[in-house]
Amino acid sequence: MKLRRQILPGYAGLVMVSLASLTGNPAALAQAPRQANELRKRLIGDYGYWSRSQTPPYSSAQIPFNELTHINHAGVSFDTTGTLVVPEGFYEPELITNAHAAGVKVLLLLGGDFPALEKPGVLGVLIGNLDTFIKNNGYDGVDIDWEYPGGQMGRSTFLALFEALRQTFPSPEYLLSADVPPWGGWGYDFPETQFLVDYFNIMMYDCAGPWTDDAQLNSPIFTDPRNPQPYECSPGGSVQQAADIYLIQNGIPGQKLNMGTPFYGYFYENVDYLFGNCTNCANTVLSENYGTFIKQRINKLGWTSYLDPFAKVPYLLRSDGNLGFITYDDSLSTWNRVTYSVWTRGLGGTFLWSLDADYDGHSQDLLDAMYQATISQP
Repeated sequence: MKLRRQILPGYAGLVMVSLASLTGNPAALAQAPRQANELRKRLIGDYGYWSRSQTPPYSSAQIPFNELTHINHAGVSFDTTGTLVVPEGFYEPELITNAHAAGVKVLLLLGGDFPALEKPGVLGVLIGNLDTFIKNNGYDGVDIDWEYPGGQMGRSTFLALFEALRQTFPSPEYLLSADVPPWGGWGYDFPETQFLVDYFNIMMYDCAGPWTDDAQLNSPIFTDPRNPQPYECSPGGSVQQAADIYLIQNGIPGQKLNMGTPFYGYFYENVDYLFGNCTNCANTVLSENYGTFIKQRINKLGWTSYLDPFAKVPYLLRSDGNLGFITYDDSLSTWNRVTYSVWTRGLGGTFLWSLDADYDGHSQDLLDAMYQATISQP
């Protein structure tokens, strides 16, 4: 689901709330009443099976279902023959049971060797295997994570995949969604596919990472004109730009779009300022979770937090004389991203990667902020 497993400043409509009311006092968010029926917009959490064995462990027992409308269960893929690859430990019956009891839909997030679907017969095998798996295990649909279809063959195959999926999993009984990059892309055949899917999930993150030449921002809300080079995920290198690409350029109704937000950031070990040149980025940039790494360093442990005045997202710099830059999202930027996406731009919802990355063993500040922004129409 995360990008790059191999991406004019504006302010209108951004609702800025006080930092103290969110990052300074996360308990205030947790005290608010949480009823699933309050969510008039989608709030989707990506949940990987592997999080159950992480430290701290995160499973269906920790998921606050009343703060979500949908869950994408990640970890299953398929091979070149269309056979599903289900890792040991993936099955979690309690996930489906507890989600359905709370009125939450659970989709199977599917990755895999999508170019293999161009071979005769492979698509039919995959659809048959999905039909059995989805219905036997009680899933509510399928979320397709194809990164990324290219060329005429990829475009045609992407459309054929969703035509076959919709025929097998009819609406409204089953949901179909597609994970798409912030820049859009010709290979997704949006003019036709938008009538087959229930919604698209815009993966608005990984504009920073080991693949960049300097210290970028992971998920800007707006573009910072001081950036010495285009964002790695440009065009679409900010929430504003990505919304424009899908709403205006591709003409997709807002109700069919969910904007993504990351619960993780990137630690550039050899950089000491925003947009600073990165020496040996491929080996010195680490992906770190918010709950267990970044949160503990916000104005602590020799780190100081700053806010990019254009992009409206925070970052950390070392204040102890050592090199270090961390791009991340906190409760404030998460609140503002959701508020801008769903209430200012009119999107159908938001989603996150991933639920476990926000968990510190006790609380989930970023998920709480997403929930509060979703139910708090300005």
